[in-house]
Amino acid sequence: MLKSLLGRSAEARAEAWLVSRGLAPVTRNWRCRFGEIDLVMRDGATLVFVEVRLRSRRDFGGAAASVTPAKQRKLVAAARQYLAGLKTLPACRFDVVALDGRGEAEWIRNAIDDMG
Repeated sequence: MLKSLLGRSAEARAEAWLVSRGLAPVTRNWRCRFGEIDLVMRDGATLVFVEVRLRSRRDFGGAAASVTPAKQRKLVAAARQYLAGLKTLPACRFDVVALDGRGEAEWIRNAIDDMG
């Protein structure tokens, strides 16, 4: 329960932080059989799939390092499912917002290079 509350709080903070930097929210916690996309945002004409990671400590590389290759594959599969529901395919990218225990954010654009 506490973990899910922390996760929702982190997602809300990340969304507000991205909005303050010019992105527009599309949806939050989009789910399909392949997994969940924390945030879907727009950056101009680009659709941005955002993975939000929260870590209180930097052991094992911190929040950004927790987006493993297996997690990346799940995100790509979920994004493909999301895109399949659109009439036209926009440019898209994957970003990570890594929040640390102090509440500071690191925004990693193009965190996953491609949809393959």
